[in-house]
Amino acid sequence: MLSLNLRHLSIMSKRQRPIQSPPSTPPTPQTHNPKRPKTILKPTKWVPLNLTQSELSLPLTFPTGQTFRWRQTGPLQYTGVVGSHLVSLRHLENGNVSYCLHHTTTSETNAKLALLDFLNVGISLAGIWEVFSASDSRFAELASYLGGARVLRQDPIECLIQFLCSSNNNIQRITKMVDFVSSLGNHLGSVGGFEFHEFPSLERLSMVSEKEFREAGFGYRAKYITGTVKALQLKPGGGAEWLLSLRKTELEEVIEALSTLPGVGPKVAACIALFSLDQHHAIPVDTHVWQIATRYLIPELAGARLTPKLCGRVAEAFVSKYGKYAGWAQTLLFIAELPSQKALLPAHFWNAKESKAAKKKDRKSHTAVDTSIVD
Repeated sequence: MLSLNLRHLSIMSKRQRPIQSPPSTPPTPQTHNPKRPKTILKPTKWVPLNLTQSELSLPLTFPTGQTFRWRQTGPLQYTGVVGSHLVSLRHLENGNVSYCLHHTTTSETNAKLALLDFLNVGISLAGIWEVFSASDSRFAELASYLGGARVLRQDPIECLIQFLCSSNNNIQRITKMVDFVSSLGNHLGSVGGFEFHEFPSLERLSMVSEKEFREAGFGYRAKYITGTVKALQLKPGGGAEWLLSLRKTELEEVIEALSTLPGVGPKVAACIALFSLDQHHAIPVDTHVWQIATRYLIPELAGARLTPKLCGRVAEAFVSKYGKYAGWAQTLLFIAELPSQKALLPAHFWNAKESKAAKKKDRKSHTAVDTSIVD
């Protein structure tokens, strides 16, 4: 079974490799993006992370719409930045995860602690999935094929800016915009043909005008980013501290607080809450999640038009079914609906029409996810 899972993940990795966009984005003016010296990376040294494939599946975690800053840099290998640390993760032959620290401005111990925090390892997938599976036989069967789909614990500012870019957008454009924002930060190195940067601070982001963002292809989102940066800088203690304080706040208050920021609506707020603010029962609701809910949780509402009020019903249905980690359950059910996954799951999960459509759609697209959770 293990060799089958690794083969399955390897196929997914090849299909989901991000598309590299041509460098058509206008560069930021020299005053905002000074030329940096080439970063010299440390020799490659892979270290076991003591995480099994069932606790962390890289292809089921990184290219699924939670973050747009990690890249596939090899077979079953993904590279990204955690704080000021440039890190690669990959599956070993037995499915376990190892990591390679390419660059850090602190100690290797601090870098590993930051990585483990980012990977949310304080939460056991085995534990919460056992609870989900006991109350949902379909989830139990899906979990046997999609083990290791983990929810990340991202830096709140980084997560917020990424999801501002995601509004009514597709994966390729979101990635291009996030790459532009990232390029404003300190250059950390190159891995697998991709350049990696530390995410810029609020102060750094405030130096870029709305006009410059528009010229870089952000459209109406430009005013949301500059407006949100200004709003955060006015928060007591600074925006970073204010956002981190929301990790200790009730979900309803978190959604309300985030929704005061320009460009942040209920769904984007729920994404930020789930993926960076420890709100494990936050449910980002869009038409795709609505379809999942009406198919399996609230079938009596099938055919109704999704409204803000019904978005609340969807969230309530997930929490009622899965409890305080409902957002983690919703994440796996969402991943199972991606064309790349539908095409690989056993046919009995879907009717013949759905299965055929999924395979056809998967052949047309090699991007990580559809615009499902981010449009």
